[in-house]
Amino acid sequence: MISDLGRLSVLIGLTAASVGAVAGLYSGATRSAQALTWARAMTWIFGLSATLAVVLMEYALFTHDFSVGYVAEVGSRSSPAWVTAVSLWSSLNGSILLWAFVLGFYLIGFERLTRGKYPEHTPWALGVGLVVAVFFQFLVAGVANPFNPVSPVPEDGPGPNPLLQNHILMVIHPPMLYLGYVGMTVPFAVGSAALLAGRLDAAWSGVLRRWTLMPWMFLTVGIILGGWWSYEVLGWGGWWAWDPVENASFMPWLTSTAFLHSAVVMERKDELRGWTLTLVLSTFLLTILGTFMTRSGVFNSVHSFTQSDIGPVFLGFLAVSLVFCLVLVAARVDQLAPAKEAGEMSASRETGFLVNNLLFTAFTFTVLVGTVFPLLNEAITGKQLSVGQPYFDAMSAPISLAIVFLMGIGPALPWGRSPSPEQRQRLIPAGIVGLAVAAGCLAAGLQGFWAIATLAASAFAGVVTVMELVVPARARARSTGESLAVASAAVFVRARRRYGGYVVHIGVLLLAVAHASATAWSTKDSMTFATGQTREVQGYSLTYLGSEEQDQPHRRSVVTRFAVKHGAQDLGELQPRLNTYKKMGMPIATPEVESGLDEDLYLSLVNVNPEAGTASLEVLVRPLVWWLWAGGAVMMFGTFIAMWPQRQRERTAEAAS
Repeated sequence: MISDLGRLSVLIGLTAASVGAVAGLYSGATRSAQALTWARAMTWIFGLSATLAVVLMEYALFTHDFSVGYVAEVGSRSSPAWVTAVSLWSSLNGSILLWAFVLGFYLIGFERLTRGKYPEHTPWALGVGLVVAVFFQFLVAGVANPFNPVSPVPEDGPGPNPLLQNHILMVIHPPMLYLGYVGMTVPFAVGSAALLAGRLDAAWSGVLRRWTLMPWMFLTVGIILGGWWSYEVLGWGGWWAWDPVENASFMPWLTSTAFLHSAVVMERKDELRGWTLTLVLSTFLLTILGTFMTRSGVFNSVHSFTQSDIGPVFLGFLAVSLVFCLVLVAARVDQLAPAKEAGEMSASRETGFLVNNLLFTAFTFTVLVGTVFPLLNEAITGKQLSVGQPYFDAMSAPISLAIVFLMGIGPALPWGRSPSPEQRQRLIPAGIVGLAVAAGCLAAGLQGFWAIATLAASAFAGVVTVMELVVPARARARSTGESLAVASAAVFVRARRRYGGYVVHIGVLLLAVAHASATAWSTKDSMTFATGQTREVQGYSLTYLGSEEQDQPHRRSVVTRFAVKHGAQDLGELQPRLNTYKKMGMPIATPEVESGLDEDLYLSLVNVNPEAGTASLEVLVRPLVWWLWAGGAVMMFGTFIAMWPQRQRERTAEAAS
């Protein structure tokens, strides 16, 4: 019953997306209002049918209907309710179903918010968005059909991937990535509409920026949560390993970040139109490439799904999309050239944004080469080649440092001209602080050029950012006689987008400082304890209290107990454990972390010998890790500020500032 209803809802969605795509493109070409009405209606039918399909699948998972193919693959009567819920995205077919659902959600939102507006662009955008929907709904109806019936019906299933059952973050992390990944379809459609229509006016460029900012925020949160999950679950004490699938989410983040900076120049100075649209199209192509990498099975990754027939289909869609983008840009980009000639190059803010874009593009290319080259080399020569963390660290460190340093230079530069002597002098206090931080690190005996340079550059950029937040308010308070609080509120309202960007920059600086410090100055010790034994490590006192076994319906755990003190402070008990799941014979270590503002104590259990009364641990002490997660929260807060709708007079005031 569920299989039949699910397949019917998928076929209805595929039909609606197909009709809507044709109607939208036809309306864009002919300005047919009737065709646009059809495209809008079909968008809703597609979105609602995709929603129904997800509801039916979740119902099948919770009722343990093992006659449904996907439930037989990932369902289990012993799984807790939250594990059953996340099973929807725990395997290939369910993840594609979720993709179609999220895409329907975005397209309905776009249709609703553009109703009655932008008649030259909206039909093209809906048509392109629904073409993408046709592809994903075709996958759900065909090679990735989760509603295939099963006969004979099994009594129980194996449950989802054990790694998905090991931490509650799996409830949040994948959906955030999907909202980021899938959401990039809308700016792709909006950018394609500008090229198809042959014009990009100020209103449509605003639509493009807003619909990029939202998925960018979700992608940012998804990446941060993924690092947190890796740190809390995998037991190796890190959060970023340059895994191919981690890189797959990072590359579109880089290009979309470059777009958000380039869009500022496009909107304010009417420059870089073609380049800005190219970044939007490239971001979408990288999301499709990343989806192929995750779901084709060609990369070995803790994140990837098993081998399937979906890989060639995705590769074909990527090739078609790439050809479409190249032809569209080549045919139309000259029509999007600015009406005025670009000015001479100078040390202006425009130049700063251009250098920023070049750095992000170089970063993307570096990651892309390191990720894809081993696969291409194996396909051509038949020899396996590994490109590991040393390559990525060596290549990314100077680019990242340059980006952080530019975050301090860029905001202090004026538009359209080189900075005056007075404006250059404003950088002196920030430079002094940066040098003082570097000197302080050296005086403290810290080593590591890149880490110290990152802290110094972050301090420099942080002081400039705070000055850009405070100085305009102080100037207004002096000129108007208002209190600093009133003046700050007035300036904030007038330049909300810019202030939101500065808050995001502060979050990025927190991330940079935390990553550099924790990577360069952490310590790691391997220890074996006997019951009752106390050992010291980096100022912490660990006492092994013993172990016990815990049986749960979906797993068996060996839990160890350690009493922990830091100096005279009693931190209570930490309980690292080893979990064994039905679907995986090898135990999975779940570390225990005592997190503080200054450092983390990280205990990862390696082995337990109950007969001998011993336990082996890896003990890590990592500074400032908490700042990573705090930086992500600050970035999200800043994005909310930048996205918050502005009244017309606020937009006019910001454009004039």
